[in-house]
Amino acid sequence: MVTDRLTAVVTVADDGGSSGRLRRELGVLPPGDLRMALAALCGDDEWGSTWSEVVQHRFRSEGDLHGHAVGNLLIVALWELLGDPVAGLDWVGRLLGAHGRVLPMASVPLDIVAEVELDGVTSTVRGQVACALTPGRVQAISLVPEDPPARPEAVAAVLEADWVVFGPGSWFTSVLPHLKVPELARALHATRAKRLVTLNLAPQPGETDDFSPQQHLEVLRQHAPGLSIDVVLADTGVVDDPDALEKAAAAFGARLVMADVAAADGSARHDPRRLASVLDEIFLQKR
Repeated sequence: MVTDRLTAVVTVADDGGSSGRLRRELGVLPPGDLRMALAALCGDDEWGSTWSEVVQHRFRSEGDLHGHAVGNLLIVALWELLGDPVAGLDWVGRLLGAHGRVLPMASVPLDIVAEVELDGVTSTVRGQVACALTPGRVQAISLVPEDPPARPEAVAAVLEADWVVFGPGSWFTSVLPHLKVPELARALHATRAKRLVTLNLAPQPGETDDFSPQQHLEVLRQHAPGLSIDVVLADTGVVDDPDALEKAAAAFGARLVMADVAAADGSARHDPRRLASVLDEIFLQKR
């Protein structure tokens, strides 16, 4: 583990599945992405692995519970009891023994609006699920509401951090939305923390079809003009044109670090231990 002084600031725009149902029925923040972040922070011991499986478990039935994740229901129950999303997440984190903290990036549920281009025609789609499933290439995103209130705890975490890490994750629906919450975006520009971008291992169907690693950076720069980056981390095996990627990183003022961080099974997943080891070296300025 790199550190347990870790805070995950998570988007709150999910409108599908269990999260979408709870959001529509109860008017709460969609809990699914928050739940997944908490599960990812569980320890490798029996307690952590068991609770990770519990909160990720989905009911299978012919009734209303079908498809609901246990963790979503637990999180929303604590929100209703405590009246505070952050307090509820902190309670779940303590139950799970999470190595770090999970915070929503905004205080209200959000919708992602995407401009999608297909065969030379650009259309507008609304909603995270629609953005991911609509054929074509996403060109840009915005949020509804346009000026959502950022969670003050998330803003404080960014301002107080030593490092801010963007990615990996769904580029248009998980990474870029943070830059569209004005107060959070200002904090990301103002923080004294060093900033690192971890690039995905492969394009994501429906969002970044046929994107090269450098195109991911170019889109990030379009959505965050003026943002400086210190390090861009990419897996050695997925970079076809290191010179082009190095040039794209330099446009942010960043240096490029290439390392073997992909899972050994050939899937488009990062190996947690490899990634943690490389991040540790970067944070300690050994790489």
